[in-house]
Amino acid sequence: MSPIITAFEQSPDRGKGLSRDVRVRWALEETGQPYEVRLLSFSAMKEPAHRKLQPFGQLPTYEEGDLTLFESGAIVLHIAESHAGLLPEDANARARAITWMFAALNTVEAPVLELITARFLESDKPWSKERLPLIQDRIRHRLHQLSAYMGDAEWLDGAFSAGDLLMASVLLRLRLSGILDEFANLAAYAARAEARPAYQRAFAAQLAVFTSHSSTG
Repeated sequence: MSPIITAFEQSPDRGKGLSRDVRVRWALEETGQPYEVRLLSFSAMKEPAHRKLQPFGQLPTYEEGDLTLFESGAIVLHIAESHAGLLPEDANARARAITWMFAALNTVEAPVLELITARFLESDKPWSKERLPLIQDRIRHRLHQLSAYMGDAEWLDGAFSAGDLLMASVLLRLRLSGILDEFANLAAYAARAEARPAYQRAFAAQLAVFTSHSSTG
C-alpha cells in the first residue's frame, strides 16, 4: 500500500513550491516511492478528523499502514531511513546528514519564518517597518555562516542527502525576498537542488493541484 500524504487543496504559496508538502513529495520522488495525496481545505485542516493526525491542524501528514507522522522534517527523515537514496551508508556520514536536517529546520529556517510572518501577517503593525530590517539581518548572519562553510562545495557533505533536501527547501523560501541572491554560492546551491529531476516532479505535482483548483474556482 502506498503512503498517503496530505496537501493544501488551495496552496497559499500559489503553486510556487514553498508549501511543506513539497519537501515530502521531493523525498518520495528521490527514493522512487509511489504515494497518494489527500487534499484538504483550510477548514478541513481544523476539523477533529485531521487533528487526530496532526494535533496542531497543519500540513503535511503521512500515513503508512498503522503509522501516522506529522512535521515535514520527521516525515522526510522516516522516508530517508526507510529507503535508499537520501542518507549515506557510512554511519558517520549518515549522522552528519541528519545533523544538517536539524540545522536546516532549527537554525536556518527559524529567521526565514520570522520574515514570512512579518511580511504577510504583521505588515500592518506600527512596529513592522522597524522589525523587518532586524529579521533580515538575522537571516543574513545565518547565510554568511552557511556560505562560509560551503565555499565552492556542490553539496553540504559530499553527495546529495536529506540534509541538502531540507536546506535547499528552506533557502528557496528566500528567493522572492532577494536575500538569497546576495550569496552567490548559496543561490547556485539552491538552483542545483531545484534542477534535480525529483524536485521538478514534486514541484510539478504541487503546481498541478493549484492550477486545477484555480481553473475551477
